[in-house]
Amino acid sequence: MQKGPVTPKGFMDIMPDEAKRRRDYINKIATVLEKYGYSPLETPVVEFADTLLGKYGEDEKLIYTFEDRGGRKLALRYDLTVPLARFISNNLSLLCPIFARYQIGEVFRGEKPQKGRSRQFTQFDCDILGGSDENIDAKVIASAIDGIRAIGFDKAKLAINDRVNFNKLSIEDIRLIDKMYKIGKENLPKDLIEFVENTRPTERLLKIFKILETNYKLKESKDFFFDPTLARGLDYYTSTVFEMKLNGKPEDLSIGGGGRYDNLIGIFAGQQIPAVGFSFGIDRIIDLTK
Repeated sequence: MQKGPVTPKGFMDIMPDEAKRRRDYINKIATVLEKYGYSPLETPVVEFADTLLGKYGEDEKLIYTFEDRGGRKLALRYDLTVPLARFISNNLSLLCPIFARYQIGEVFRGEKPQKGRSRQFTQFDCDILGGSDENIDAKVIASAIDGIRAIGFDKAKLAINDRVNFNKLSIEDIRLIDKMYKIGKENLPKDLIEFVENTRPTERLLKIFKILETNYKLKESKDFFFDPTLARGLDYYTSTVFEMKLNGKPEDLSIGGGGRYDNLIGIFAGQQIPAVGFSFGIDRIIDLTK
């Protein structure tokens, strides 16, 4: 029987057994990432609100903002990517020529709590900054797949697309296509159904797929697959995007995702710095596999 105060909705305690399982997953993934050459990094939970605002499109409304005693507008971090962009813009010497980092940390989003989705959760990111060729994308993708395999998810597959495929579509149409598996293909306008059926991997994706198979011994349809509906919701993605599907089906909930975001860091750094990364959804992995 509960006797003490309750936690706010969307925020929860983590019981010992689950905490041990989380730690085990994090340690195994971190071991994989360090073999790929990533170094650990930590950034603050709180940022100036202006650092975060204007970077997430329609999801900006989910950012927790507040004022400190001095009247400064602050925010709890929404993800680990924008803080990374802020960090590297102040530490450009780390790019020699690339910087590969991983980070584990709590992030906060004021959204409706539901299965696999809380208002506070743990992200586990890996990113490579400073490289724009297909080998960098392939390395991030391979490390994401190997990380998931290391914690025992042999059926998981990475859905991959290129945002370039959507260049001639409106934002509204892109969002509809991205939700196809939620709303049903039959509920899309006919022209968007035809678009999805006729879309093929871009030249960049074909190069990435070849690198994955040649250099990393990963196989299309077994480890990854092309998904023409995948757009990802965040506005900062510029090219390759991907999501990890728990059972390898495109309609599955995502247990991780990421992509290439070549313009984000330049907002802070004053020069373009290409970047690509992946985020493991540790809390969702735990929640969906209980």
